[in-house]
Amino acid sequence: MVTPAPCPNSWLGQHHDHHARRTQWVVILTAVMMVGEIVGGMWFGSMALVADGWHMATHAAALGVAALAYRYARAHARDPRFTFGTGKVGELAGFASAVSLGIVALLIAVESFERLLEPRPIQFMQAIAIAVLGLAVNLASAALLHHDHGDDHGHDHAGDDHHHDTNLRAAYMHVVADAFTSVLAIVGLLAGRYLGWIWMDALMGVVGAIVIGHWAIGLARTAGRSLLDAHDDSRLEQAIRTRLAPGGEETRVTDLHVWRLGPGHHALVVSLTSVSSLTPAAYRERLDDLPSLGHVTIEVNPP
Repeated sequence: MVTPAPCPNSWLGQHHDHHARRTQWVVILTAVMMVGEIVGGMWFGSMALVADGWHMATHAAALGVAALAYRYARAHARDPRFTFGTGKVGELAGFASAVSLGIVALLIAVESFERLLEPRPIQFMQAIAIAVLGLAVNLASAALLHHDHGDDHGHDHAGDDHHHDTNLRAAYMHVVADAFTSVLAIVGLLAGRYLGWIWMDALMGVVGAIVIGHWAIGLARTAGRSLLDAHDDSRLEQAIRTRLAPGGEETRVTDLHVWRLGPGHHALVVSLTSVSSLTPAAYRERLDDLPSLGHVTIEVNPP
């Protein structure tokens, strides 16, 4: 049996520190805009802006959790209490962000239905101006995270299907959700101002709640599966089986477990039955071209 010495620090994402810095900047931008929307909404008598400001506050809190997750993962990367490192701290933060997104969607839906039943007067031009500014901030935040978000996808190697950083994806989805609700708010406010359709503001809120809720469910599913060590990367598993037990050799894979340690890193525990005299180390060399395997344990037994 062979088990390489663990190196938990390497099981953090390849761009961990870079993602952390970008996320911190987005937290600052979101917090500043949150205060601006709340104060502006109260000043101009727009409850829609006040509500959107508080919705943004929940996103700022979730983004803060994402930033803290990066810091915690780095600070405890070599803590021996974490047997397989701290690569999954981001998954935990991502799941928490998914829950907060779901709560935001529910709050928006409830408030929007109330406004459909009881429309409220809005100072449209002032509200539109602040909503446009909020959209600009959200787009700037999304731009900060978009490049890094894209870097975690599109790899061709087996095992890279789950190379993405769930914590970064959660932060990115929060700012995209903010931008999306800002667009809907602008559409609703313009329709109310120039067409007299006061109800459009509330209807756009309902549409936004449905879309954000859908995003939240998808994010929770992805993070939850990783936290429960679910593995559905058939390419990586097939690549492992092909290398360890190629055709023509009397070697069988009798037990195989693969799970995610962090962005771009997996662990493998495999049991082989073989009549050959190959050592576990020799089998381990067959997996050297699979860079996503960060921790490998191989057991070889006679038939």
